[in-house]
Amino acid sequence: MSENISRNFIEEIIDRDNEEGTYGGKVYTRFPPEPNGYLHIGHAKSICLNFGIAKEYGGMTNLRYDDTNPVKEDLEYVDSIEEDVRWLGFEWDKRLWASDYFDTMYKAAVELINKGLAYVDDQNADQIRESRGTLTEPGVESHCRNQSPEENLALFEQMRDGSFADGERTLRAKIDMASPNMNMRDPVIYRIAHTTHHNTGDKWCIYPMYDFAHPIEDAIEGVTHSICTLEFEDHRPLYNWVLENVGFWPNPPKQIEFARLNLTNTVMSKRLLKKLVDEGTVEGWDDPRMPTIAGIRRRGYTPEAVRDFCEQIGIAKSNSTIDVAMLEHCVRNDLQDKLESRHVIEDPIKVIITNYPEDKTEMIEIENNRNVPELGTRQIPFSREIWIDGADFMEVPVKKYFRLFPGNEVRVKGAYFIKCNEVIKNEDGSIKELHCTYDPASKGGNSPDGRKVKGTIHFVDAKTAVKILVRNYDYLYIDDEEGNKVLNPDSAPEKWCYAEPSLGEAKPGERFQFFRHGYYVADSKLTTEDQKVFNKIVGLKSSFKPGK
Repeated sequence: MSENISRNFIEEIIDRDNEEGTYGGKVYTRFPPEPNGYLHIGHAKSICLNFGIAKEYGGMTNLRYDDTNPVKEDLEYVDSIEEDVRWLGFEWDKRLWASDYFDTMYKAAVELINKGLAYVDDQNADQIRESRGTLTEPGVESHCRNQSPEENLALFEQMRDGSFADGERTLRAKIDMASPNMNMRDPVIYRIAHTTHHNTGDKWCIYPMYDFAHPIEDAIEGVTHSICTLEFEDHRPLYNWVLENVGFWPNPPKQIEFARLNLTNTVMSKRLLKKLVDEGTVEGWDDPRMPTIAGIRRRGYTPEAVRDFCEQIGIAKSNSTIDVAMLEHCVRNDLQDKLESRHVIEDPIKVIITNYPEDKTEMIEIENNRNVPELGTRQIPFSREIWIDGADFMEVPVKKYFRLFPGNEVRVKGAYFIKCNEVIKNEDGSIKELHCTYDPASKGGNSPDGRKVKGTIHFVDAKTAVKILVRNYDYLYIDDEEGNKVLNPDSAPEKWCYAEPSLGEAKPGERFQFFRHGYYVADSKLTTEDQKVFNKIVGLKSSFKPGK
């Protein structure tokens, strides 16, 4: 590969391994989610990295389910994970289950017992935790630590045969209770769980712990580079210890850690996200406010934008927090030249053009995307009564307000100049309608006498407008005065709006730019033939400054 191409540190490690022939030039990665929840945007970074690295080097990537904890796992999550991976544009070489390796893991545990490197402990979880010591004090050895391999093997077989209750015994690796790395202080590698497993049924009542299972899974599959997030850096010595001391694999995989994705205004904890779902705070795992891949897909984000975001943030060795505005910037960049524009009126005010013929309706030609002429034009109806946006009228205008106000003339996009002559109000003082006049000679938005107007507003025809429900999402979490993340009480404001007729035919998942408002998608669940519900994907303007 060219030396002029900037390499991230993972690519540099792989390049070095290839130069040294460590794995015979092979690059084999895996994406190993636990099926205990829906994937979120942080997992998208890991998916893009693992699949992307393998593709770059002509290697392979497995999708492997770490299903070693049957209490928390569900096949619903398996289906969602596969949909997410494919949506992002990737396809795995093999779909595998950690539970398929339980026999080998058991043999590996027996190997450690026979080598005097594992023992069965009768202490409960609290006692083990208390005896582990602190960062400044060594742990206290269990009274079971020096049992003979024969005793431990017999007890381990009893664990497997179901002779003990949950929590009554564990199998611990015998390493170093004084290690400065707490993970090496005789970690538990097997626990008892009398529960039916989705894959192995009732064959097992003992299950391996993640730190023991994970390196074995990688080794069995022939993974070369086990890429995981930075919180597993302190677990790497245990990863290597397991493979070295089990000794079944002469050329074990190499674990490499990278910084996980942290985003402002975003909580990415499966536990907290599950709590939001379970308590009904959100509509479900695919609520468009959720940072799950299912949620951002329903929100209207595109896989191209997510992949671009993951590429732009790069691969780092230390944790940092990325401004969520950067993700939104990537979404906006991807959509701006793809989508057609539509007129949608929020907080509508009716305008009656008093000198326009009462029985006339004409078609006005509007460009679909003013930045992309190739997307063509469309025609929308215009007649005596139209709706305009509430933001486009002020009875008492502020300084430098150039839209409609009494006595002022504006351009109605694609149509005519209109001038506000009278404000008609309801009994409560609210605006009922505006009476305006139009200049028939200004069709198309230009006046033959050369006079200029500073404001341009958009419209929909009152007779043919369709009502749509618009959800202008905000962040699910915001920072309080102390800087803590708290639920935003106004994260899903809804309002009924008027739209041009074509949006009455919108299909679920179809995206548009709402002129001057932002990018929107017809909700994939709530949009029907009779009701159109649109989710705000992202606004038109960005606070993110590229390169800063």
